[in-house]
Amino acid sequence: MPEIRVDPLTGLRGIIAQHRAQRPGGGLAIPQPPPPIDADSDPFAAGHEHRTPPELFAVRPGGGPPDTPGWTVRVVPNLYPALEAGGVEPEPSHAPDLFTAAPARGAHEVVVNAPDPVGSLADLTAGQVAVAMDVWRARMRAHADAAYVHVTVNECAAGGASLPHTHTQLFALDFVPSQIARERERFTAHATRTMGGNLLQDLVQEEVRQRDRLVAVDDEGVLLSPYAAALPYQLLLAPRVPRARFEDDGPVAAALLHDALQRLRRRFGGVVPPLNLWVRTAPRGAEHFCWHIDIVPRLTPLAGLELGTGLHLNIVSPEQAAADLRDSG
Repeated sequence: MPEIRVDPLTGLRGIIAQHRAQRPGGGLAIPQPPPPIDADSDPFAAGHEHRTPPELFAVRPGGGPPDTPGWTVRVVPNLYPALEAGGVEPEPSHAPDLFTAAPARGAHEVVVNAPDPVGSLADLTAGQVAVAMDVWRARMRAHADAAYVHVTVNECAAGGASLPHTHTQLFALDFVPSQIARERERFTAHATRTMGGNLLQDLVQEEVRQRDRLVAVDDEGVLLSPYAAALPYQLLLAPRVPRARFEDDGPVAAALLHDALQRLRRRFGGVVPPLNLWVRTAPRGAEHFCWHIDIVPRLTPLAGLELGTGLHLNIVSPEQAAADLRDSG
């Protein structure tokens, strides 16, 4: 029977309706191997540093000047930024109660996760993923004055990637988006209700006890199929020891993130599905929070229900997804 479930972290409702996968044309998309990256046209390839804006940061184990080869992770401004420093105030509206606008102030950066011409973090070694994640943290710290810093990885065209070479985008915002604000409020309410409890820590402890949606555990993190997963095979990676901000010192569970992507690859016949991945960290001023990483494969389309109501319909139960991914370990 279909169920309405409430996401413990956001309070948003979703529908779990596994039987709908049996309807004609209603199953999962079958991921296809992406075409190889054309090394000559790849602006993120080593040796093509002149094809990007001047770098902001890089890891160069052997040293060397900026904008030259020899790097393992490289950060540049986005060539087509969604956010910019400064900005011109829009013309005042004649109906300010109806139409409001402001400059899109902030920063928009690209982290080239490795010089390897590959399309997924899963194609890197666990050690390379760890180095890339350390750079994510360094750039988040560089924007500590922002109201919120959003770090996201889009893989494949279906996941919104305009360039195939594995990269991460960072958005430093001067406001807290509503979805992050919802989580902050629920963390705060849980701490008040439990006299200091951490919402995600308590959720993880219960998931480990029940084991129905538990996928994997290591020394640094816990990998779950969320109770109210919005899309099939969605995953949540949480730290073993709660910490409000991903960018603060401490483990980042890089090996477990790499393992999660490998499990998805094995589940889908050796192909990593198109996906979106993001880091949820505490917004500025949050007293109660815990960072986590969300991994969302793009295996079903968003249709009128999702786009018109914000109510997601998931045709693979989180319990089934967890069992499948445990078996693919």
